[in-house]
Amino acid sequence: QEQLVQSGGGSVQAGGSLRLSCRGAGRITHFHCMGWFRRAPGKERQGVATLRKRGGTTSYADFVKGRFTISQDILNNMLYLQMDNLEPEDTATYYCAADSFGGSCSPSDGKDFDYWGRGSQVTVAS
Repeated sequence: QEQLVQSGGGSVQAGGSLRLSCRGAGRITHFHCMGWFRRAPGKERQGVATLRKRGGTTSYADFVKGRFTISQDILNNMLYLQMDNLEPEDTATYYCAADSFGGSCSPSDGKDFDYWGRGSQVTVAS
């Protein structure tokens, strides 16, 4: 069974940058879609960004548009989330996810994702 292994994250001051990485232990190229989600303490999970494997179409939640960038390196089975101009409200645990069934590939449809990483903590200080 494929696994999604996350790395990156950490603590920064507001306005700083971090990058999250997600490595497919198996072959991630067969996944229909991959994405990043987050959960802050006491809050529901939020979709952050998704990337459709065929064509590379990306989708972002409104609250990260212009600040976060999702990208992939198919050759090395990697998915990335570059986070710039971070805000304290971005503090959360971030999860890499993959959809193997062919859902909508939207950050608003987390239920379509059937593989999940263990999470990476991102803390933004004001």
